[in-house]
Amino acid sequence: MIRIGEYQTLRINRQMPQGFYLMDDADQDEVLLPNAFITEEMNLEDEIEVFVYCDSNDREVATTQQPLITVSDFAYLEFSDVNDTGAFCDIGLQKQLFVPFSNQSVKIKPGEKHVVYMYLDEITERLVGTTKLGGYLDPHADEDIHMGKEVDCLIYKETPIGYKAVVEQYYAGLIYKNEVFEKLRPGQELKAYVKPLRADNKIDLSLTPIGHKSIGPNADKILSLLLDANGYLPYTDKSDPAAIREEFGMSKKLFKKALGNLYKQKKVLLKPDGIYKV
Repeated sequence: MIRIGEYQTLRINRQMPQGFYLMDDADQDEVLLPNAFITEEMNLEDEIEVFVYCDSNDREVATTQQPLITVSDFAYLEFSDVNDTGAFCDIGLQKQLFVPFSNQSVKIKPGEKHVVYMYLDEITERLVGTTKLGGYLDPHADEDIHMGKEVDCLIYKETPIGYKAVVEQYYAGLIYKNEVFEKLRPGQELKAYVKPLRADNKIDLSLTPIGHKSIGPNADKILSLLLDANGYLPYTDKSDPAAIREEFGMSKKLFKKALGNLYKQKKVLLKPDGIYKV
């Protein structure tokens, strides 16, 4: 079955003036690969990977272009045009993705960028976008998500208490503002770590590793700053938490853990006036 909005490997079945017709051997369906995307290396019976979508005339076509988003995924996309029914965003193909007004969490203007989810409308069989993401994200962790796991995140919304994130292109997660040492922005992609799951299995995230795993990277950061400061930093475990956060980008609790680790390894000397590199 040829699937709209996805990559798939199809066989070059026949050539016509308008291009190659590619076949899915499982059910004998065909789709056109226009001449614009045919290269000299392509021959009849070759299997090639293509992306399938509907062109401006709602005909299924294949392309070797790489879109910025595939069906059932999220991406940060730029909007180029708005008309009486909705907005259009660039997905890296000749045809843009339509986001109707009913699918917009806020009114979209040309030139803006938003995190978009793309799905296949079952009635029209067209690819459609939405910036109302809640209904397409699983708010609850399953067996794949556990405390301490490193996950890929896409920030999509700032709230009074934190930043909402798409986790692993599937789950909803939250990063609390009081645990972030720099302002995050919608569309930002980053690594995060799963905190202990809530009673309802909702996912909270940390930008630093959880538990003992956080000591290594944080210790490395302190050592690096020590080297930059010629082997001395005027901070101790009694320093103001805000000053530690500003200098090291970590909480005082994590700072103390990392510092203790460095001391045990005899890499630093701790004195009343600060930290000295051994």
